[in-house]
Amino acid sequence: MFVDSIKIKLSSGKGGAGCSSFRREKFVIKGGPDGGDGGRGGNVYFIVDNNTDTLSWYKGKSHLKAQNGQAGMGRQKFGKSGEHLYLTVPQGTQIIDEETGEVLLDLVENISEPILFLEGGKGGLGNVHFKNSTNQRPTYSQPGLPGICKDVALELKLIADVGLVGYPNVGKSTLVSTVSNAKPQVANYEFTTLTPSLGVVDIGEYDGFVIADIPGIIEGASEGRGLGLEFLKHIERTKTLLFVIDIANYRDIDEQYKTLKIEVEKFSPELSTRRFAVAFSKVDTMPQAESDVIIEKFITSLGLTPLNSSEKIIGSYYVQDYKAPAYKYDESKPFFVLGVSSAVNHNIAPAKNLLFDLLKID
Repeated sequence: MFVDSIKIKLSSGKGGAGCSSFRREKFVIKGGPDGGDGGRGGNVYFIVDNNTDTLSWYKGKSHLKAQNGQAGMGRQKFGKSGEHLYLTVPQGTQIIDEETGEVLLDLVENISEPILFLEGGKGGLGNVHFKNSTNQRPTYSQPGLPGICKDVALELKLIADVGLVGYPNVGKSTLVSTVSNAKPQVANYEFTTLTPSLGVVDIGEYDGFVIADIPGIIEGASEGRGLGLEFLKHIERTKTLLFVIDIANYRDIDEQYKTLKIEVEKFSPELSTRRFAVAFSKVDTMPQAESDVIIEKFITSLGLTPLNSSEKIIGSYYVQDYKAPAYKYDESKPFFVLGVSSAVNHNIAPAKNLLFDLLKID
């Protein structure tokens, strides 16, 4: 089961109490204090694991605690320190304070070492530490310090280079399964995709990038309608957005595009400034001349000049002139607009290469 959000209480261990005791041994008169120190409470650590892609292990758990330190004993014996609590999470997990909403940890890098989150309480001192010339028989010792307890939310945000954004049933999952090694569920009805999926797109033998498919977005997604709000967070970390528009859908082309742009901006103004491109899916469902007219009309409505078929791209399209010597990316325009079809591999290779080139632009 895919779980990407969990609320849980985490506690580090309490320090063990110091011991108040005195040396009692044959032939040793007035042996003096010999109480040992308490053990330290266990810490709470997070471990980032690349082989984990869900927070499902935490489902049903309300409170996880590190072990308390043991109390000190006579004959100056130290108490045993509590065992640490190690929590394994996927890369891209955020640990958020439930009370303040502050992001305490953002685990976006693959770090091999455990990351300290909560420190255990210090063990109390035994009475052996309190003897002096004026008090040779101290009868008190220190209690252990309490551990730290925090109510936190664990939120997983997938890390990808390209995030697909589109209405339900526009062919996003089919496109991901065609260009990458991902195998999302594909069917001819809306909201087939109920969980996000990642795929690696290979470009040649040594290059590639990660593409993310999220459930379809509908109007009002930024306010909680459909599944959009729950999964829009998974494209927050993507470098590039690919708007997928169904050319044969009953929805108007301009309506699809404008609604998607508005919902993304409402959810995150910062996300709406990311570089983006537009792909018209399912162009195989109509004659090429008809799809070219629709694509050209869309490109013209953006104030851009459509281009005709080239050696690599079939049909009408638009691409920023990124190979020009003095080229600078225009944030207000899509990097490319072209028609694709996963069913017949129409313009799939050019779309992959253009996305890869976009990711490399400074």
